[in-house]
Amino acid sequence: MKWISHIAIAASICAVFNPEAVPAVVLGSTAPDWMEMIANAARGGKKMKHRGITHYFVAWALLAVFALFVWDWRACLFWFAIGGAVHWCCDALTVSGAPFSWWSDRRMTLFGGKVLTGSASEYVITGLIVCICAVFIWSRHSAGGFIPFFYHWREFYENGVIDGHEWRTFRFDFV
Repeated sequence: MKWISHIAIAASICAVFNPEAVPAVVLGSTAPDWMEMIANAARGGKKMKHRGITHYFVAWALLAVFALFVWDWRACLFWFAIGGAVHWCCDALTVSGAPFSWWSDRRMTLFGGKVLTGSASEYVITGLIVCICAVFIWSRHSAGGFIPFFYHWREFYENGVIDGHEWRTFRFDFV
């Protein structure tokens, strides 16, 4: 899949659970590819196989478990690892698949690996996941829960948290 799909899927899933961690998950969702680029540059032109060592699902899962049990500032390392795991899941949907672990000799595909990189099916899957996550976020927001960047200006005014001037200034600011 393309980076935009990795980023959109990982960021929307993270936004449902922890909106503050979206930058960490976005960085993690592209990490297998840019880590591979750095390794290729460090090897002096000797290229690694694409979707090789940086794409092992088990490594990303172990990093996530490690982050849960070790001090992790605001869960940044955990969400970084979740981004890498989401990257693996997206790549496993494609025809060429992704390696599960270092002991597996084949690449694994999810749902038969029917998605071609850059095809309409990639963008449909990405759009569906983003829309489903947006529905979850919006339902939580409309139920009265607090979501950063989405404020209930009318409720703030009615409860006396802000004055009339602030309400008039910000009432049409939805974000």
